[in-house]
Amino acid sequence: MNDLDRAFSSKGELATAIPGYRERPQQLEMAEAIWDAIESTGVLVAEAGTGTGKTFAYLVPALLAGGKVIVSTGTKTLQDQLFDRDLPAVRRALTSGASTALLKGRANYVCLYRLRRTVTEGGASTREEAAQLQRIEQFARTTVTGDRADLADVPEDAPIWIQATSTRDNCLGQGCPDYNDCFVMRARRNALAADVVVINHHLFFADVVLRDEGISELLPACNTLIFDEAHQLPETARLFFGERLSSSQIVELARDARGELRSAGGGSPELEALCNRVDKAARDLRLALGDGPQRFAWPQALTFAGFPEALIKLRSALKMLDGALGAQAERSEGLGACARRASNVYAVLRRLMETDAHEDVRWAEVFGHTVQLHVTPLHSGELFQRQMEDHPRAWIFTSATLAVGDDFTHFTRELGVPGAQTMRWESPFRFSEQALVYLPKNLPPDPNDAAFTDAVIEAAFPVLQASGGRAFLLFTTLRALRRAHELLRGRIEFPLLVQGTGSRSELLARFRSLGNAVLLGSASFWEGVDVRGDALSLVVIDKLPFAPPDDPVLAARIDAIKSEGGNPFYELQLPQAVLALKQGAGRLIRDETDRGVLMLCDPRLLSKPYGARILKSLPAMKPTRDLAEVQAFFGRARLPCESE
Repeated sequence: MNDLDRAFSSKGELATAIPGYRERPQQLEMAEAIWDAIESTGVLVAEAGTGTGKTFAYLVPALLAGGKVIVSTGTKTLQDQLFDRDLPAVRRALTSGASTALLKGRANYVCLYRLRRTVTEGGASTREEAAQLQRIEQFARTTVTGDRADLADVPEDAPIWIQATSTRDNCLGQGCPDYNDCFVMRARRNALAADVVVINHHLFFADVVLRDEGISELLPACNTLIFDEAHQLPETARLFFGERLSSSQIVELARDARGELRSAGGGSPELEALCNRVDKAARDLRLALGDGPQRFAWPQALTFAGFPEALIKLRSALKMLDGALGAQAERSEGLGACARRASNVYAVLRRLMETDAHEDVRWAEVFGHTVQLHVTPLHSGELFQRQMEDHPRAWIFTSATLAVGDDFTHFTRELGVPGAQTMRWESPFRFSEQALVYLPKNLPPDPNDAAFTDAVIEAAFPVLQASGGRAFLLFTTLRALRRAHELLRGRIEFPLLVQGTGSRSELLARFRSLGNAVLLGSASFWEGVDVRGDALSLVVIDKLPFAPPDDPVLAARIDAIKSEGGNPFYELQLPQAVLALKQGAGRLIRDETDRGVLMLCDPRLLSKPYGARILKSLPAMKPTRDLAEVQAFFGRARLPCESE
């Protein structure tokens, strides 16, 4: 028996040390494939169905093989879970002496310099912010890591954090008076010394593109790179291989320049006036595009009254600020950093206004208080492929949703790894016994019908009654979510939770504790949400999650595929929708004892030729169109005499 067989066996190290561990053939097979990829410095794309235990399947061979390992996760939440729970458990089980480190982007750590300046200048604008600032100051005195996630008393989205953390733009680097005590530098030093480093995808790409966040120092010594939740990588790559500039970024530059000028002794009314002019120009740019959230292709954005003029005024103001700050840069490290930021921002804005390359798409995204201007590459695969060629190492990509059926072509083409070995393992759960997929009758044949959401809620209402609440209702648009809220409010006796009325973590905590709630969600609840047990027994999905064709990046990619003689629906839109649907459907069965119903309301699943292909990509749940069968299923599921 080799080391892997022994570790994963029913009487092995994992079973002995980890409560609830069960031997799974799929998990061992996946671990063996990863071991082979590590040994051969190969590229492996591995889809593992829910319940396979993919985290252990890659951690065990990575630790046993030795060498330096970087594990990248899809979100900071998963990053913390991996570092705080899964990795320590496997290390203890294997009695591994491998050292570990957690590394996040700099904005996740308290910046001692900016915190002190904010306190000194009275940067808090409300009593609540003043109290939060005081708590951050106390935290900074006692924390070892400086990680803002460790300070539960101040919400992660509290605006005051902007003034107590740094960004790539405003960090003073080695010129900072607090450089030796910097939490970011401490985290980087720990990561350089560790055998296993846990990062996230945004951090990886930020560094690959910007050479800023410390990963470039880690990569040369790295033997193995593992990307969990790898289905997010192509989109993240496009984000970072492009360029982005926001009005809030420019407002922050103007504010910081004023603050650094005062810290350096003031004495430049002209520069103060220029900062104010840039601030106003950035805010006017946002106002010119109307209410958010919206996305516009660049030609459409330029049709908004006042937007082209606002762009020209902002460019002019930034050019003058760039020159003025350059003349003041020697007065202090802070003013020098602001001068570099102004130069970079001005250069990016010029490129945004002047570049019209065929391989990029320019677009604008409007939020409540800011507008982001983007240049996004149409293809990121070749750019990512270049990053893989610098040094031989194993590259492992894993997720529960990488293939359409058995076909990995969409993912491997998008990421730029067409020659990768691909493997997939079905979930060990007994979906045919644990779940039904319900395709209701009598819905409008066109999901774009104005009455479609009303019909979905009417069809879902008796199912909600049968399930006793305990449901996610997932929508492809916020408009449908709001309409569903109107229709259900006051009509159902179960607690009704709605995305947007609290943070995702708060809503999930309430959902779990209530036990019979109905949660209405859109994009952010389709993936990365894990509710086990009876609290979630029904997932309703209103429509197939096709990306809106008027999205500027998607529209440009569709045009590019057409121009090359391809079929954008089957090459791009359908695979994206299948993978997104697999994520949403994956919320239902999270454990061996879970039971539930997946209710898919889109009539195209039965009326269109591609519908069968989509259904075949989902776990093998028993299909039904009979409401009575669904009601009977929930009746059986709630019988106290039944057990799994």
